[in-house]
Amino acid sequence: MEQPRELLSAQEIAKRVASLATEIDQQYVSSRELVLVGVLKGSFIFLSDLARALTVPHRIEFIAVSSYGDKESDEAGRVKLVMDVRHDIANADVLIVEDIVDTGHTLLYLTRLFEARGPRSLRTCTLLHKPARKRVENGLDYVGFEIPDVWVVGYGLDFAERHRTLPNICSIPPQ
Repeated sequence: MEQPRELLSAQEIAKRVASLATEIDQQYVSSRELVLVGVLKGSFIFLSDLARALTVPHRIEFIAVSSYGDKESDEAGRVKLVMDVRHDIANADVLIVEDIVDTGHTLLYLTRLFEARGPRSLRTCTLLHKPARKRVENGLDYVGFEIPDVWVVGYGLDFAERHRTLPNICSIPPQ
């Protein structure tokens, strides 16, 4: 396997996460209850850094869905709920925190799931967006970086559970 090639350095990521936190702080300055919902496993590092950079009070929940194998996203848009949040989100300001949005199927599934639970507001935040792979329309409220249509690893993202803990984001060739 070829070595991963850096797309985004740890410093670039840290700077953008701080900027996103400032934007989110401004949006939720008067929020009574902000709930960050991290989509496992890929978002855990991004969510951790983002949560620590926020100054507005918030709590953290996790959700796990399955839509990826080790190779490609499910083009048919099938998404399966693997683990749900543990606490009620009704009347809360909810921010879904994703590692990457490409086809948009997972995010569409999650927004529909959470909208049905009656949050006060529902917004989305993704570290990475691959516009070239978009298959469904959904609003992205906060986007860290737009990237080309390449497989990426690091900073929480993996290939077959490998490379997840790289401090930067790298591309790897198709497997």
